[in-house]
Amino acid sequence: MVVGGLSSMAYGNPRTTKDADLVLAVDGTGLNRLAEKLGDEFHLDSQGSFEMVTGTSRYHLRVPSLRFEIELFLLSDDAHDLERFKRRRAFPSRQLGMRTMIPTAEDVIVMKLRWFSIAKRGKDGDDIRNVIAVLGEDALDWDYIHRWTAEHGTRALLDEIRASIPHTDCPPSQAQAGAEWLLCERSASSCAAPPRLSITSKACR
Repeated sequence: MVVGGLSSMAYGNPRTTKDADLVLAVDGTGLNRLAEKLGDEFHLDSQGSFEMVTGTSRYHLRVPSLRFEIELFLLSDDAHDLERFKRRRAFPSRQLGMRTMIPTAEDVIVMKLRWFSIAKRGKDGDDIRNVIAVLGEDALDWDYIHRWTAEHGTRALLDEIRASIPHTDCPPSQAQAGAEWLLCERSASSCAAPPRLSITSKACR
């Protein structure tokens, strides 16, 4: 499952990123088998590091010919990590020419809030704003989001971020298109990507 910045860009606005983050439901043995199948062009670090949010192991997969990193996170026993993986959805990637698995928009928000509250990375707050602004408030399952933010102690941070997204007058078709795309994506149907809006221009309700 593709997570991190690339998954947030699937619902929000494009931005630069220096790596790709993937969650894998494998153990250490399965990870080594994956590295063998990828071939000599890929180099998997033999020792992983500790990921501070879910407590899982993180490994770097490098391609020496590229200045781009791939981080592999093993699926942990963290309650939300498991729920997020269970709820993952297929996304039609134009760059890859195939459908790839990503978290739901709600789970992107929940996990980005966890990272933002711990690491204080500005890009996580921006990603949250973008997802909400592009899809529109009415397209999101707030009961689900609030359940997890209460569990993680990030509800106040979420409320602060939502309050920072300015309202604006924009064509209703933009908000409707964002909501319709999300529903289409959830049904695993073939659908176009959502409209792209600036974080300073919130989708109308």
